[in-house]
Amino acid sequence: MTKHEHPTIIPTLRYNDPATAIEWLCEALGFERNVVHAGDDGVIHHAQLVFGNGMIMVGAARDDDFGKLQVPPVRGQPTNQSAYLIVPDADAHHARAVAHGAEIVYALRTEDYGGRGYSCRDPEGHLWNVGTYDPWMTTDPR
Repeated sequence: MTKHEHPTIIPTLRYNDPATAIEWLCEALGFERNVVHAGDDGVIHHAQLVFGNGMIMVGAARDDDFGKLQVPPVRGQPTNQSAYLIVPDADAHHARAVAHGAEIVYALRTEDYGGRGYSCRDPEGHLWNVGTYDPWMTTDPR
């Protein structure tokens, strides 16, 4: 398998309040702003946040053609996708997320396949998985 300098898959998420979401993602989970574009109306229509060598794109939930295809989760309801963040210290990251109000939905634990991690929801209900397991560093086919 060829490794790329930059990931070739970039998750995109829509938020009802992208400005608040970006602030929370940076403070609670450790993302950094790369690019943030707001329209003339002040609404953030496109932002790129980086985490290590990974990136997510964030934008406002809109009632346009694409917006009808990708809507934010309904708070308290299950979602059908989530992102995984690789961190060097899951316990420290967990403490940071909890300090910023993350809703922990899967407690901090050590996995039988290796790594330590937890799962949380952000203020709008997106599911985030965080852990030390790095699939790039293993040859285990599991």
